[in-house]
Formats: sequence, C-alpha cells, structure tokens
Amino acid sequence: MIIEWICCPVCGNKACTKIREDIISRNYPLYCPKCKQETLIEAKNLQITVITEPDAKPMNL
Repeated sequence: MIIEWICCPVCGNKACTKIREDIISRNYPLYCPKCKQETLIEAKNLQITVITEPDAKPMNL
C-alpha cells in the first residue's frame, strides 16, 4: 500500500494530510498551515485535482 503526503497547490509545502492509493475523495477542504489557505481538492489514485469554484454572485433582494 502506497501512502503519500498531499502538497499544497498554492505554496507547494506539505500539508498535514496523507492519502493512500485506494482513497477516493471529493470536495475535500485541504488546509495548509504554512500559507494559511484552504483549497478544495479531489483525490483519486494518488492524483490530486484542484476544484475551482465560480465567484459567488450577489443576491438581488
């Protein structure tokens, strides 16, 4: 079984999270303690994909 650290997509530093090769994760909020940013990611077969969300539009009341 292969286990790897997830690297922050913003600064490239190791985040405090490990994944295994059999993990499938969607919409995982990855927090980096170095750059203090949170990024949504997907993980499947040790491949990490960053999820970009469209900007929120203001509601018309």
